[in-house]
Amino acid sequence: MKIKRILFLSIAVFLFSTSILIFSQEVRLKFIQTSDVHGAVFPNDFINNKETNFSLANLQSYINEERENEDQEVILLDGGDILQGQPTVYYYNYENPNIPHLYAEVMNYMGYDAATVGNHDIEPGHEVYDRFTNELQMPWLAANAVNTNTGEPYFQPYVVLEKKGVKIAILGLITPGIPKWLNEKIWEGIVFEDMIESAKKWVKTIQEDESPDLIVGLFHAGVDPTYSGETADTPKNENASQLVAEQVSGFDIIFAGHDHQGWNFEAKNPDGEDVLILGTEGSARTATAAEVNLEFNEDTQSWEKDISGRIIEADNYEVDKEFMNRFNASYETVKEYVSRPIGNFTSSVSSKDALFGSSAFVDFIQNVQLELSGADISFAAPLTFNSTINEGELYVRDMFKLYKYENLLYTIELSGYEIKDYLEYSYSLWLNTMADEDDHLLKFEKDEDGDIVYSRGIPKLQNAYFNFDCAAGIDYSVDVSKLDGERIKIISLSNGQPFVFDNIYSVAVNSYRGNGGGGHLIQGVGLSKGEINSRIKSVSEKDLRFHIMKWIEEQGTVSPQANSNWSIIPREWWQKGKEKNYEILFNN
Repeated sequence: MKIKRILFLSIAVFLFSTSILIFSQEVRLKFIQTSDVHGAVFPNDFINNKETNFSLANLQSYINEERENEDQEVILLDGGDILQGQPTVYYYNYENPNIPHLYAEVMNYMGYDAATVGNHDIEPGHEVYDRFTNELQMPWLAANAVNTNTGEPYFQPYVVLEKKGVKIAILGLITPGIPKWLNEKIWEGIVFEDMIESAKKWVKTIQEDESPDLIVGLFHAGVDPTYSGETADTPKNENASQLVAEQVSGFDIIFAGHDHQGWNFEAKNPDGEDVLILGTEGSARTATAAEVNLEFNEDTQSWEKDISGRIIEADNYEVDKEFMNRFNASYETVKEYVSRPIGNFTSSVSSKDALFGSSAFVDFIQNVQLELSGADISFAAPLTFNSTINEGELYVRDMFKLYKYENLLYTIELSGYEIKDYLEYSYSLWLNTMADEDDHLLKFEKDEDGDIVYSRGIPKLQNAYFNFDCAAGIDYSVDVSKLDGERIKIISLSNGQPFVFDNIYSVAVNSYRGNGGGGHLIQGVGLSKGEINSRIKSVSEKDLRFHIMKWIEEQGTVSPQANSNWSIIPREWWQKGKEKNYEILFNN
């Protein structure tokens, strides 16, 4: 009996001392987030054929450093938009889809704990993202992307990790704006729920079923809810990360994505508690890090938390040599792919010209869209801000400069009145109402003092340049001395026939615009989503970049030139405004 009693007391003392050890300990966690990498795996811009000082290979060195610190536990996360951007991912999405996807192998090698799906990860279509999901060795999250057949999330909604006795729940949400931008075939069988409503539902489930010590939001959505004309009350807001922080209790940290802005600030939740919001810039230029120090409070039987955030600049870190050695064969494969010749240009084209009037850069795209679709009229915008394709031999890489996204080609029907409304809306985003010839031609973002706002030394346009649509197939003028909505004068069709406002015309647009992206058809023309869908008469099988590349290969030699079918008036104001704004945008 005595031996048993001594044994019992020894076990009790051991359990008590172990309990003290566990519940009085401090735990340090380091969350590292990448997001919106857009295929920037290697320190090489394959599109512009030049080396860079930012990439996942650079960030790997930072991650290795943090993992070597034995005083902390590292949790590596990604916020989405990984399957679009550099040819690095396009090649494995489409050109050689029957081998393991490079980006899945990279994420597995880097040891990601979880990631969230982005809208550009849906863009390649079911065949790509379904296969990619199966190749990942960690959960790909999106709680509000719901399978219409089962009513359950199409992707995993959340994951629970445990680090040194701390239970961490990570909830993934995707921007619900996808149906506005992508053809339904691409996301068939999925409905994208409002982020706020989904967060409320899933946080409650997580708290009841998992009782976590920390709840982390890993969202592919931006911070500014007023972007693209929306408001905080807009259902299915595109950029609801801060709205979730402020309206849904329970989150300790929210990692945002999608907007490429780089965030590090705190918001108050409904209980008055601080929620840290972090977000990266794009193309692996930055990562974010959340440092969490926890100490167990025996009185409350809970963890006391001290949370702070940092933005990590990739160019502060050398490329990890082991990373590059591991994926060298893929690097060489992509390099060879983008270096394949496809034709010739007899003159250079620049996207810079497209900001100021009719340009060879955009009109080349317009003319191919018209020929491929057989439409009467085409709308297009520059999809890059500062890209030049030089005269001479063209390569696959040049097509990514010319056409950045994997958009499809739509043909839709619009009346003459609707075409004018579409253009009025587009130029209201684009051109300033000039007071005189010394005024700005372009609409810039300004501060309270009326001064232009700069970001990384570049003046910020008030709206995204990829929404600056002009038209081909009609001749027209834009009067910048007049107010928005009163500027467009359509003269005729470009073939000399009259433009009749009561007529119905076939119009070529990309799928982003044809699904309502940018607001041209919804806010501008006034169509509902259902009405837009009823107007769509044809959809290309493959993306526009593919079709443009094949068109060039068939032609061999191409002479791109501006159609000069539209002009900005008064001409003297336009000329002076153009010179002034070109100088501050590109020569300052």
